[in-house]
Amino acid sequence: MAISGVVASLPDFSRWGEVDIEEMKTVRRLTAQSTMTGWKSIPHVTQFDEADISGVMAFIEKNTRQAEKIGVRLTLTAILVRICAEALRRFPRFNASVDVVNNRIILKKYIHIGIAADTPRGLLIPVVRDANCKSIIELARTIADLATRARNKKIKPDEMEGGTFTISNQGGIGGVGFTPIVLWPQVAVLGISRSAIRPIYVQDRFEPRTILPLSLSYDHRIIDGADAARFLRWICDGLEQPLTLFLD
Repeated sequence: MAISGVVASLPDFSRWGEVDIEEMKTVRRLTAQSTMTGWKSIPHVTQFDEADISGVMAFIEKNTRQAEKIGVRLTLTAILVRICAEALRRFPRFNASVDVVNNRIILKKYIHIGIAADTPRGLLIPVVRDANCKSIIELARTIADLATRARNKKIKPDEMEGGTFTISNQGGIGGVGFTPIVLWPQVAVLGISRSAIRPIYVQDRFEPRTILPLSLSYDHRIIDGADAARFLRWICDGLEQPLTLFLD
């Protein structure tokens, strides 16, 4: 099956030197189709921000042993999923889809967050269902299970369907920022890059703080730049000041 949208034929590269040719495997072909659909269908804009996660990292370190006693590895991704789930509840347009044919916006009352997973087969995005109803420990357990089964070819197709928002965490690999592509028919995706310790001026002196770069790509048809800035800043505040989650 050819990748839809590819029109121009390639030249014969062997005219200029030796080449190898390999067929696209299923996951790579599906990823190519999905990203092409998202890129062609959605007018992308990317908003950038940074969060001071020094407190979050201290929380993880403090509670790691307790989580391990019940067989769970506490991770930043699990905390991010919980904060994003609350942000999506408060900013419902980021948990929506655009119905262009009928000129409608579909606002979803459920919150299912996809977690991009780097696997030997390529990029897979298993979905954490009802993320807003799970504790951080439950989320950590669910994410670990989905990621393991995705890497071991045991993930089911329906476990990668129905996502309303996606998180792509490349912090374990590196990089200072990137612009993720929105996974159609979703309208937003959050990119996480590698955190770094920086000197931050706090109360008349510099302190070493752990800073996390975040990037939010969104569908400009229904999300304006000011709303995207507020949404991403709310996520940063949730990481920096967790009690923000319980203000209302």
